[in-house]
Amino acid sequence: MSAAPGFAPSWPAPANVRAWVTERGSPGRYGSLNLATHVGDDPAAVSENRTRLRAALDLPAEPRWLTQVHGTHVVDLDREAPGAADGAVTARPGVVCAVLTADCLPVLLCDRAGRRVGVAHAGWRGLSSGVLEAAIAAFGDAPQQVVAWLGPAIGQAAYEVGTDVRDAFVMRRPAAAGRFTPNGRGRWQADLYGLARDALAAAGVGCVHGGGFCTYTEAERFFSHRREAPCGRMATLIWLDSAGSRSS
Repeated sequence: MSAAPGFAPSWPAPANVRAWVTERGSPGRYGSLNLATHVGDDPAAVSENRTRLRAALDLPAEPRWLTQVHGTHVVDLDREAPGAADGAVTARPGVVCAVLTADCLPVLLCDRAGRRVGVAHAGWRGLSSGVLEAAIAAFGDAPQQVVAWLGPAIGQAAYEVGTDVRDAFVMRRPAAAGRFTPNGRGRWQADLYGLARDALAAAGVGCVHGGGFCTYTEAERFFSHRREAPCGRMATLIWLDSAGSRSS
C-alpha cells in the first residue's frame, strides 16, 4: 500500500482489519491527493485522486463517502446508504468506511474478533454532542471488545478556541474542563485527543491507540483547514478483508 501517500495505523487490530490514512501528497492548497469534492478543487482532479487511491490500495470497492455535517449520526452501512452522517460501521467484508478531515479528528474502530469495523469524524461540535458515543452504540458489540485508534488532528498547542467551545464540553461533562488550558489572549487551548479519550472511556472503551499528531504544524504531511483554508482533505479508511491474509 506504499504507492498511496499515507500510512497504516499502528494498533492491535485483527489481521483481517485493513486501514489506511492518506496524506496531502505534495505542497499546494490541494496537494496531489485531495479527496474532498466540497472544498473548491477541480471535480475532475478529485475524481482522478479517488481512482488513484482505490488502485494504489487495491480497495475492494469505492469508499462509502459521507456528507459530513459535524453531527452525531452514524450510519450502519449494512442497512443504510451513506448520506448526511459523521460516522459509519459495517460487518460486511469489502465495504470501505471513510471520513474526510483536515484538523478534525478521525477515529477508527474495530472489534477484537475482526467481525466489525467503523470510523467517526470528531470535530469539536460532534465530539461535544456525542458522536463517539453514537459510534460505539452503532457498533453493537460490548464496548470492552472495541479497539479504537485516533488519527491525525490539530494538536492542543495549535488549537485555540473560545469559551463557547469549552462550555459545550463542560456543560455535558464537567471533568472536560481539565482538557482546556487558558492562554494569554483570554481564550483556551483545546485538547481534542484528550476529549476523545474521555468520550471513549465514558462509552466503555478502554483500548485506545494513536494520537500525538498535529495537522496544523505538520504542514508537509497534512492538510489543515485552520492553517490554509480552503484546502484539501485527507481520508481515513477502514474495511474488513475477506481474504483475512494481510494485517493492517
